[in-house]
Amino acid sequence: MMVSVCVVAVAALVYFACGFAWQGYIGRPAHVLTIAGKAWDWIAKEPLFFRGLRLDGSPGSLAAWLQMLSVGLAALIPLGSGADRWRLPAICASTSLLAGFTYPLFAHWVWGGGWLAQLGANYGLGRGFVDAGGSSSIHSVGGLTALSIAWILGPRHGKYSRDGMPAAIPGHNAVLVLLGCALAVVGWLGLNCAGAVLFTGLTADGLVLVGVNTTLSAAVAALAAVMITRMRFGKPDASLVANGWVGGLVASSAACTSVTPAAALVIGLVAGVLVPLSVEMLEVRLSLDDPAGAVSVHAVGGIWGMLAVGLFAHFPEPARGQWLAQVVGIATLLGFVLPLTYGLNWLLNRFVRQRVPLEGERLGMDVYELGATAYPEFVTHTEDFMPR
Repeated sequence: MMVSVCVVAVAALVYFACGFAWQGYIGRPAHVLTIAGKAWDWIAKEPLFFRGLRLDGSPGSLAAWLQMLSVGLAALIPLGSGADRWRLPAICASTSLLAGFTYPLFAHWVWGGGWLAQLGANYGLGRGFVDAGGSSSIHSVGGLTALSIAWILGPRHGKYSRDGMPAAIPGHNAVLVLLGCALAVVGWLGLNCAGAVLFTGLTADGLVLVGVNTTLSAAVAALAAVMITRMRFGKPDASLVANGWVGGLVASSAACTSVTPAAALVIGLVAGVLVPLSVEMLEVRLSLDDPAGAVSVHAVGGIWGMLAVGLFAHFPEPARGQWLAQVVGIATLLGFVLPLTYGLNWLLNRFVRQRVPLEGERLGMDVYELGATAYPEFVTHTEDFMPR
């Protein structure tokens, strides 16, 4: 929990210092290149530290405020894949890279009027790359960073036997996991609605559709995960159902403004099936130790959500080629953002060791990193501390 607080704090400060300078907002200053007679917007040209940004409730200022939170959400995602072995100093340094460069660069391309958003105007690909609530900018960027961290750190000691079979290392408290997933819906409704208004121009009368689609996608994804895990293991698995639930929320974000409720059900259904199967495949087949399923929930779920826009979205005007614009965005994430975030964290590992030593895993991260246990009620005190 303390690491989460530190991540959100570091992300907000770094984004304030330089992140918004690279991300910007639609219509604000940016570096534009002219290629083959077409203007392509590559990166924002804002002053550092929000200088020149009037915090007066204008769309640009509201977007900056929203992104201070959104970049923290993206930075929280890799914590799940690096759990039990990722050092606090390295987490803060990695968060700085994400909030200061990786996230704002891609978010500018999608939400700041960048070249992905211009695919429609420049090449006639629908409305350009569309992502209303952050399936790409928040979840896929965070999920691909989580994948990079899991690769760099390697699996926890004892996770895999000599023959490569994974051992079950259950979480501490399934009740808290499910409670967190339930609370996530409340935040997700606000995030999807805010993103839809600021980045797609949605008016207030369209927010009901956003809320309905978000809720339906999560609901059917959870039930799909129940059925899949019952078929696979004989009984529903609470942890994987939680992953399916959040995966449905992730998948809903990109298309929440542009699909019918029936399509939202299909999006959630696919996510609820895809996420648990992805968790199993990554763990068993690819030996990827991702304790929270962050890669499957956020990267896989986010990619499906982006693709769903091209398959199911309906816009007021014809949008031929929308599916190709979405594929270009997905290819950019896999072909550019993933190598970038992996390379940055690989270099960071050369200067700031990311993984705790074996002793840290043996003692537990609370004791090793913070010098205190998280559960003092289980400590047996000596007679020196007993009342006389």
